[in-house]
Parts: sequence; structure tokens; C-alpha cells
Amino acid sequence: MGRVKIKFPNDNPLFIATIPVRIGDVNYGGHVGNDAVLTIIHEARMLMLRSENYTEMNAGGNSMIMADVMISYKGEAFYGDVLTICIYAEEITDRTFDLLYQIYTLRNGINSDIAHAKTGMVCFDYEQRKIAPMSSELTKYLSRS
Repeated sequence: MGRVKIKFPNDNPLFIATIPVRIGDVNYGGHVGNDAVLTIIHEARMLMLRSENYTEMNAGGNSMIMADVMISYKGEAFYGDVLTICIYAEEITDRTFDLLYQIYTLRNGINSDIAHAKTGMVCFDYEQRKIAPMSSELTKYLSRS
């Protein structure tokens, strides 16, 4: 079986978020569940957008919708861990872009990889219910990484 592999473009993330693991993120196995990882990357994306006074409904003149997601688990995270999420943008087109998420925690003085993820994002016009062109403002912001 082929494994999902995500290659990060450089050492210059577009945004870095820190999110503590909440007790509700922990599953019966005693570690962060796969559903919680998806919620954590969503929260990190919202923090990134908010840092620019954007929302998913208005990011530089565009709304966006998530078209796909993939997550590759690298290690366990536990209650009490503080996760660092580095977000990168790539594959920017006139209507779509990918966000890459590198998630790790500092444990015993060493960065421990928790997960790598990618979300495929599409600019979307919610009034017309169709894919829309990306604004120059959003393109410029995403191209900073």
C-alpha cells in the first residue's frame, strides 16, 4: 500500500499557529484522534485567516471551500501537548490552492512530528454556488510562503 507523502516547499511557512491539545481531542487510545487532527488543522487555518482580518467567507474578496484533505500520521500527541502547526501554500492557480500543515510538538527538548496534512482549497461564490476566480489580494497573500 502506498503511503501519503507531503513534501514541504521550504523553511518559510506562511503562518505558524500553536494549539494546545484539549481533553476532547483525546480518544479511547489515550492519544489525539484522527478526527481531532482535522479539527486542529481547521482551527490553524482559521487563526491564519484571522491574522490577516480574513474569514473563510471573505479572504481578500474571496470565499473558500475545502475540496479535499489528506493526513499522514507521524506520531502520537497527548493531552497537555502544545502543537505547533506550520502552514505553507502551494499549487496556487487562478481558482484553487493547497495548504500544507506540518504539525509537531516539543517533547523532552526535541521536536516530535505528529502529522502532515494537505487541504485543497477552492475559491467559491456562495451566492452563485460556483467556483470563482481568486482575487489578486488573496493570490498575493498566499504567494508569501
